[in-house]
Amino acid sequence: MAKSKKWISGAIKRPGAFRAKAERAGKSTREFAAEHAGDSGRLGKQARLAETLMGMHGGAKKRGWYGHKSG
Repeated sequence: MAKSKKWISGAIKRPGAFRAKAERAGKSTREFAAEHAGDSGRLGKQARLAETLMGMHGGAKKRGWYGHKSG
């Protein structure tokens, strides 16, 4: 079965909830996600998804102009 091209929108159930929890804890989203990635339940799932999404940015910069890795 083919994977959905819009899996991110399907994975995000409560937009902004994780960021709000991180702000209440006085931490950045990245710090909060690293701290709670091993937790079970909703918070752990949110933390692991946040880490996954934070690692996805910058694809075009990493590949360079012609699609190959630079440096």
